[in-house]
Amino acid sequence: MAGFKRYASAAIALLLVIALSGWTYSMVRDNTAEAVNLFSGHTWMQAVGLYLLAFIGVLFVRYGLLILYSFLEHLEHLTGQRQHVEPQDATFPMVSLVVPAYNEGPVIEAAIASLLVLDYPNYEVLVVDDGSTDDTYDKALAAARRSSVVPVRVITKKNGGKSDALNTGMMNARGEFILNMDGDTKLSPNTLRACIRHFDDPRMGAVAGNVKVFNRENLWTRVQALEYVEGLAMARKAQSYVRSVSIIPGPLGMFRKSVLQEVGGYDHDTYAEDCDLTLKLLMRGWHVAYEPTAIAMVETPSRLLDLLKQRYRWTRGILQAIRKHRWALWQPRRAGINCFILWYMLFEGVVWPISTVLGSVFFVYLGLSYGLVSLLFFWWLQLTVLDLISAAYCVVVEEEEAGLIWYSLAFRTFYITIIDVSKVFATLEEWRGTTMGWGKLQREGKL
Repeated sequence: MAGFKRYASAAIALLLVIALSGWTYSMVRDNTAEAVNLFSGHTWMQAVGLYLLAFIGVLFVRYGLLILYSFLEHLEHLTGQRQHVEPQDATFPMVSLVVPAYNEGPVIEAAIASLLVLDYPNYEVLVVDDGSTDDTYDKALAAARRSSVVPVRVITKKNGGKSDALNTGMMNARGEFILNMDGDTKLSPNTLRACIRHFDDPRMGAVAGNVKVFNRENLWTRVQALEYVEGLAMARKAQSYVRSVSIIPGPLGMFRKSVLQEVGGYDHDTYAEDCDLTLKLLMRGWHVAYEPTAIAMVETPSRLLDLLKQRYRWTRGILQAIRKHRWALWQPRRAGINCFILWYMLFEGVVWPISTVLGSVFFVYLGLSYGLVSLLFFWWLQLTVLDLISAAYCVVVEEEEAGLIWYSLAFRTFYITIIDVSKVFATLEEWRGTTMGWGKLQREGKL
């Protein structure tokens, strides 16, 4: 019955999305087309207006496809849950949980404690201390000694970065499957059982988990909570329908150990090792799925500066990963769906931020110079309506807090503009080859 209610609710939300999207787009199209005709003597204004009109059209198609495919994946997931029969506990394969940790003292004990109560009969926890300068190693060791049922091992090594710590975990893992996570993450008790069932498919190389924000304490973190539900979970759910999730999140990803070894583990040459590894799997022909019920609760930046540093690093890392696999952009026959995945990532990471910043600047200019404030309003309205209806759909499907929907107003009014400006700067500096540091987020121990 619960599954049917989710199915019915998601179907209603999908119909509302289609209706509202059609109405909004027709209104925006007419107003933007009117503006283009109005500036018939200004070639550059017409060019920008036509470009933004085309961008909005692509954006509506993007939202429509993501919602459609995420809905199909939602139905497939409900059907699969009903049909899947779990094996006996004695036949579950062993899973090694690898926890890379660098200066995670405030959160490492809570993270380990949460891993000792997972609902799975055959797993170990492997903490890799990556040369921390705080008390991470001592706290992890103390937590390991308190565990009497689940094997917990703690390895310490010289600092070599997250990718090196994960590779160390891979080499020391005893399990047939490896679940990589962050040191600040708490997993839902069902995580291992929910993820392992996907590997009944011999072509499945990895499974991405569902990352949610735990510290929903102020405007910044609550808007991020919505962003994770709408911007990340919906995309992964849609991509999972074709088994081509483009980024396995650092807080929760399960892999076949043999597949990790086949692709050489994590590389050290990007700031988004999780994205790079995922693309390596996809390019080798392995499937990557998404499991919405396997939840990783994480601590997100609660201050604007920390948030901007995080998104700056993400953007540059994703662009570095795309550059490594750029051959797939121009060889659709050889790359298959991976060609589309890379172009989609470029649209999300480069075209979209630049276009929204350009649109805001352009319509503010028209409003100040020609008194056409209504165009700026319609530009904001069209994007806000997209955010609202997508947020409503995602909140229904994810069974999230209904109150998150209204944070889409803050998301569109100022949040995403600030993030997009950061992404534009990151894109420009990556193109110029500007050096950067890791910019690790300082944990506050709120999990």
